[in-house]
Amino acid sequence: MRYFLSLGSNLGDRAKNLAKAISLLEKQGVKVMQASSLYETEPVDFPDQPWFFNQVIEVETDRKPSDFLNLVKKAESKIGRKTLKTKGPRIIDIDILLAEQVVIQKDELVIPHPRMETRNFVLVPLKEISPETIHPILKVKIEDLWKRSRDKAAVRKIDQ
Repeated sequence: MRYFLSLGSNLGDRAKNLAKAISLLEKQGVKVMQASSLYETEPVDFPDQPWFFNQVIEVETDRKPSDFLNLVKKAESKIGRKTLKTKGPRIIDIDILLAEQVVIQKDELVIPHPRMETRNFVLVPLKEISPETIHPILKVKIEDLWKRSRDKAAVRKIDQ
């Protein structure tokens, strides 16, 4: 199954944290198909914190969504993720954005990720690697969701 993941970090060496997350996923047999550029992004829900580095990756795995979520949470834990404040600073955050055209609405897992269509820190890197992907509920291309977005938070591509 193909998934799109959003990676974010705003503590420590942000770029290294994202690279470590990808490496941990790969060590568990997850194949990275595409990776966006890195973006420095303005915090949205809790502005009084350091800016984030964000990236979106497309991956392939034979794991079902709930099993894949467990793998993702283990990777976050290995990197040192601790939830001190909801939406607050974090060393790593990995969110499942999409799982092909699957729609899941459970307490522990919602796919597509809620609010992804209102977050430029997700839409900009996602449209970089897959502008034609269709949101399975809204039935709109990622590129068009980005064009409609009212999110004014800064999203700056990092030159590497």
